[in-house]
Amino acid sequence: MDLVFVHGWSVTNTDTYGQLPQVLGRLAEGEFELVVHHIHLGRYISFDDEVRLDDIARAFDYARLTVLGNKPFAAITHSTGAPVLRQWLQLFFSDEAINTCPLTHLIMLAPANHGSALAQLGKSRVGRINSFFAGVEPGQRVLDWLELGSTEQLQLNLQWLKSFKLGEGPLPFVLTGETIDKKFYDYLNSYTAESGSDGVVRVAAANLNFSYIKLMESRQSCDGFDSQCVVKLKQTQCITPQHDVAFEVINRASHSGKSKGIMASVTTGNAKQKPVVQRILQCLDIRTTAQYQQLSAQMSAANDSGQRKRFRGSMLVVRVSDDLGNPINDFDLILLSGANFVPGNFKKGFMLDRQKNSKNRHVMSFYLDSNKLAKISNGQLGLRVEPRPNSGMCYYRSAEFHSQPQQVATILKPDQTSVIDIVLTRLRDPALFTLVGTDHGGDFKQLNKS
Repeated sequence: MDLVFVHGWSVTNTDTYGQLPQVLGRLAEGEFELVVHHIHLGRYISFDDEVRLDDIARAFDYARLTVLGNKPFAAITHSTGAPVLRQWLQLFFSDEAINTCPLTHLIMLAPANHGSALAQLGKSRVGRINSFFAGVEPGQRVLDWLELGSTEQLQLNLQWLKSFKLGEGPLPFVLTGETIDKKFYDYLNSYTAESGSDGVVRVAAANLNFSYIKLMESRQSCDGFDSQCVVKLKQTQCITPQHDVAFEVINRASHSGKSKGIMASVTTGNAKQKPVVQRILQCLDIRTTAQYQQLSAQMSAANDSGQRKRFRGSMLVVRVSDDLGNPINDFDLILLSGANFVPGNFKKGFMLDRQKNSKNRHVMSFYLDSNKLAKISNGQLGLRVEPRPNSGMCYYRSAEFHSQPQQVATILKPDQTSVIDIVLTRLRDPALFTLVGTDHGGDFKQLNKS
C-alpha cells in the first residue's frame, strides 16, 4: 500500500504532519498485518488568492499520476485536505467511474467538510489565528469555499449525499476532536473556544453523515405564531445517507498544535498512547464492507459511551430561493417549537450561533445545542421565513413549516448537519402587464404606486 498525506489550508511546511507519517510506517510493519510500501507527503499551495479548491484538486491528480500512475493508494487528510480529495473524486471518478478509482481508503482527520465558522472573520482576521497557519496570509478563494454554506461546498456535499455507496470507491473514515487548546485562543472572537468544536471545525461540520430536506409552498395557509395568515411549507424531499460514514470523536484531540493536535501532536514517543494512531491503523487494515461496518459500529459506540459527558451540537444550513431558481437574499428566519409552534418555547441558550454567508446572502447557518433541542415541547420543530419584498410588483409571502414529531429526529441530529432548501413562490401584481384598448392608452406610471 502507498500512503499519501494531504495537509490543510495555508500550510507552508511538511512539518505540519508532525511525526505521524513515521509512526504509521513503523507501526504498520510491526503490530499490524498492514504493509506500507511508500509514504508520500503532499505539498500544495493554498495561500495564493487566485487558487481555488477546484484548482488544487486538479493539481493533485497531475501529481498523483506523475508519481503513482494508476497504482492503488490510501490517503490521510487533515482539515481542508478532505474537501480537496473529495473534490478530486467528484471531478475524476464520479458516477460509474468510481469503480475505477485507485484510492482505497480516505481517512479524514478534523475535516472541514461543511466548512468552518472562522472563515467568515475575513482574510486579515483569520490570518492572525495561529491555529490555522503561521507566517503567511490565507488564500481568499479557498477561504470563500470554507465559509459556512458556500455554493461550491453545498454542491460537493449534496453530490456526496446522493452518490456515496459503501462498496463503491474508497472506504471513508472521519476522525475529529472536540478539545480546545488554550494556546490558540483568540480573545477577539468566540469561535476558537466553541463547545463541540476542535477550535477550528465543529464536530457537526466534520461529520459526513448529514441530511437534505426540501420545503416548498403548499396551497394551504395557516395562522402564524403572531396570528398573521401565512402560507404553509410542506416537505417535498428528504435525502439521508444510503450508508453511514464511519465517524468518531477522538478524546483529547484539538485541530492543530504540537500539544493536542489530532495530527501534529503524535510523536514516536507517545504514539501508543494516542487513540487516533490505533484507529488510523485499524481503518487502513479494513478490506471488506463487512469489516467496515463492524469498525463503524465500534466507532459509533465509542461516541455514545461518553454522551453524558460530551457536548453535542447540530448545524442547520438553510437556503432560501424562489420557484424560478432566484436566490432570496433579504429574509428573516425564526425557529419555532412546541404544539403551538412559537419562538419562545426553546430552552435558554439553545442557539449558539447564527451566521449568514457573506457572498451567498440567501444562505444562513445555525449552530444549536442538541441536548436542549431534545427537550423541546411536544418534540415538534418549525420555522418561519419572512422574505422581502413582501409587497409591490414582484414579491413573496411569509411562510411557516410545522414538523411532525417524528420528523425532528431527521431534521436535527446530534453531531450532524442538516441542509434545508426553502423554495417560495414568486408572485406578481396583476397590474404588472395588462392589455388595454386604444381609448385607455396613455401614461401608466402611476400604476406602480398603487
